Amino acid sequence: MGHRDQLLDGAKKCLYERGYSNTTARDIVAASNTNLASIGYHFGSKEALLSAALVSAFEEWGNELDRVMADVGTDPTVAGRLETMWAGVLESITTHRPLWVAGIEAFSLAERMPDLREKLASTYRRARPSLGQLTLAGTDAEERTRLAAGSFLLAVMTGLTVQSLLDPEAVPEASDLITAVRSIFGRFDVQLAPEDDPLAQPGDAKPESG
Repeated sequence: MGHRDQLLDGAKKCLYERGYSNTTARDIVAASNTNLASIGYHFGSKEALLSAALVSAFEEWGNELDRVMADVGTDPTVAGRLETMWAGVLESITTHRPLWVAGIEAFSLAERMPDLREKLASTYRRARPSLGQLTLAGTDAEERTRLAAGSFLLAVMTGLTVQSLLDPEAVPEASDLITAVRSIFGRFDVQLAPEDDPLAQPGDAKPESG
């Protein structure tokens, strides 16, 4: 293994153990058994190395998610596929917690690090089509709709991640999420009566016809 690969592995180890912001160049050197000059030679800066390491870590996580998605495709129903996917994601958050923590930390830094922002955005761009296909396979939905469906599922996944990291005991199980989705989507076109709507303002009720 060359110094470049050693640096990547060492940087990933530091991401998991120390976090993105708390990792120094010397931490990476110690973890990779290399030297400071190697960082500049192969990556230009510590920040560029950590950015590359984070992307590499996400690719490894993506391989695990691919395994989950392979199981998802065996279910003939959309509900079954979503439940399998969400169960796999929640399990991944538990088993790969340091990676997810590093990822959330990186999102907060991406606004001021264009290269990192683009790399993370490209990960999402790759995920949208396959996630959209997960729920809209076999339909005549337009590409725009498929991508929107993928974005919706990514939003759920990201939200689950944050909730799971903050308060794991309060995160619903995958089956509970399916029940919630059924309940919400089943009422999409239902017009709520003002007396049943907690968001209704006084005076919203329609006057009774005389």
